[in-house]
Amino acid sequence: MAQSALFPTYSRYPINLVKGHGSWLWDDQGNRYLDFMSGLAVTNLGHAPEKVKQKVKEQLDELWHVSNLFQIPQQEQAARMLTEVSCADAVFFCNSGAEANEAAIKLARRYQQKIKGVDRYEVITFEQSFHGRTLATLTATGQQKVKDGFLPLPAGFKTVPLYDMDALQAAIGPHTAAIMIEMIQAEGGVYPVEPEFVQELSKLCQEQGLLLIIDEVQTGMGRTGSWFAHQQYGIEPDIFTAAKGIASGLPAGAMLAKEYLREAFSPGSHASTFGGNPVAAASVIATLETMKEENTPQKAAEAGAYLVERLKAVLDGQPFVKDIRGMGLLIGIECAEPVAELVAAGQKNKLLFVTAGPNVIRLLPNLHVSHEEIDQAVDTLAAIITTHTSKEEAKL
Repeated sequence: MAQSALFPTYSRYPINLVKGHGSWLWDDQGNRYLDFMSGLAVTNLGHAPEKVKQKVKEQLDELWHVSNLFQIPQQEQAARMLTEVSCADAVFFCNSGAEANEAAIKLARRYQQKIKGVDRYEVITFEQSFHGRTLATLTATGQQKVKDGFLPLPAGFKTVPLYDMDALQAAIGPHTAAIMIEMIQAEGGVYPVEPEFVQELSKLCQEQGLLLIIDEVQTGMGRTGSWFAHQQYGIEPDIFTAAKGIASGLPAGAMLAKEYLREAFSPGSHASTFGGNPVAAASVIATLETMKEENTPQKAAEAGAYLVERLKAVLDGQPFVKDIRGMGLLIGIECAEPVAELVAAGQKNKLLFVTAGPNVIRLLPNLHVSHEEIDQAVDTLAAIITTHTSKEEAKL
């Protein structure tokens, strides 16, 4: 076999997927898989949702791309719809979660320096967080493995242990501009952050004149049972970000912020060539319309509760399983040892799921997943775990 023309940046599975519909995927051999990955929390409405497909097709017949130097009505409508389901007043569109987080960091710095007139530029983040793979966002990420080989890292970032308020207070200085946090450390092991800490953090930011940035790239767009995860915490961030599920699989991201931050992003201060172009914006609009019509966040909350209930019922007493946690349909199953073999076994049994660190199985079904599909996934996963533990016991 000829060497790939691609950089080997991904450890790819030996499966070539060619078709998707709802909760199901098909490979080039005709095998059907139950998808509990959703393209890593992207296809929140399932594969090829009808309304989104139709809206994108209509837009493709009219106009694909124009520069953001022109008015783009679809982009305006998409932004308005996002503000209607959140505390945000202004939206900047880009193409990915990392770009959205970059925009959030830039907005925080520019607001402090240009609007408030203070020399504040540092952003404090937390250990085990994940914010992206650009130089700024990997520096913000609280995991050393993503930084390997990319020195020197940009200045202006500090990372402290989660829940260590003393360390956080000590990290705050005259140059601190913002604190950035996820409501669930998804890549870091699916750890929901305690509400009391988030509320204390919000109060601290208000007292210190700092901006609170919430990274909702994976947790937003209904994934956790509300439009955005922070809505379950009783706080309103100054800035938050979204991507992944925002456009049902088309490349899109968004940085959302409060009204008082609008003037910090004046003309020429930030830009994106492709961000919010007519096709991407049409997909965002149709995704949001479908979510409103179908009450998708509530469906995710109900399906998530059912999934956790079934997992606990089936895996109760299984010593291999240490914990089941998460919110909505972002669920982590912490295991006693690395789970890479279980991911491979899942693929052989036509169930797709992913990890969140070496010992955690991460389940990310689409937000319209049925109880029958959940039952099938749980039964398959339980059988895989039982088989795995039996093999390990036989080795002893």
